[in-house]
Amino acid sequence: MNIERIGEGRYALGESPIWDPQDGVLYFVDCPDRAIFRYDPKSGDIRRWDVACDYLGSLALRRNGGAILVMDHGFNTFDFETGAMTVIAEPEAGRDDLCFNDCKVDRQGRLIAASMHTGYTDPVAGLYRLDTDLVCTKLDGDLICPNGPCWSLDNQTLYVSDSYADVILAYDYDVQTGDATNRRTFLATAGSGGFPDGGTVDAEGYVWSAHFGSGTIRRIAPDGVVERVIELPVQWVASLTFGGDNHDVLYVTTIGSEFDGERDPSPQAGGLFAIHGLGIQGLAEPRFAG
Repeated sequence: MNIERIGEGRYALGESPIWDPQDGVLYFVDCPDRAIFRYDPKSGDIRRWDVACDYLGSLALRRNGGAILVMDHGFNTFDFETGAMTVIAEPEAGRDDLCFNDCKVDRQGRLIAASMHTGYTDPVAGLYRLDTDLVCTKLDGDLICPNGPCWSLDNQTLYVSDSYADVILAYDYDVQTGDATNRRTFLATAGSGGFPDGGTVDAEGYVWSAHFGSGTIRRIAPDGVVERVIELPVQWVASLTFGGDNHDVLYVTTIGSEFDGERDPSPQAGGLFAIHGLGIQGLAEPRFAG
């Protein structure tokens, strides 16, 4: 196994990495810097798009081109050619204590996204579904800072981390309707030296969780048992996704800015990393079908 630092960039809060197999590039965002980045591993180039918003939570690529940006109080379309944006829905409009955070597309092309409490203390955030007809539905509430939505191989389980509650949750997921029910604990992480942030599922059905604060990534079996722990050269790990031509490179985003009055002292904090040689493949992330 080899951990590679990609470039010299120090990102304030790298999040939402997503591999685009069509162009062989990696997209990710810097949330407080309000920017989208695209990394081309063949050329080494990293391109930047600035986004006019207060907080850029995450992005999802669209089948017909462009992206959906999950930002501020809701959802916007984004055109990479022109930079133009259009508001789709703002389900948390008027809530200064909430903003939108992480997202992921299910295998039917629907977008699942979460808001978060900006003070990271109150269970007032929600989990939402944006259907392909651009209708937004609330799936669950009473969450603090939900992150890392991802699905089991059979599509019947939705995993979501509630970071500041120190837990990875599981829901029964109806792939036909996109409804999430029967919320329960998949893995409790209190006392582990950090908390769960971004997540993805590999081709064997194991959940990979970026563990903020502990400087680790955890691979978790479908029965909730931690199968392995990978240490990184930074403490504040944010999110992760599989990419590369064979989906066998694990890309990891990290945090380089001050957070709650503290800062990751690691010299490489805020870097983008690629982990090679795991011997494990991930899955191609679907594009939003709307």
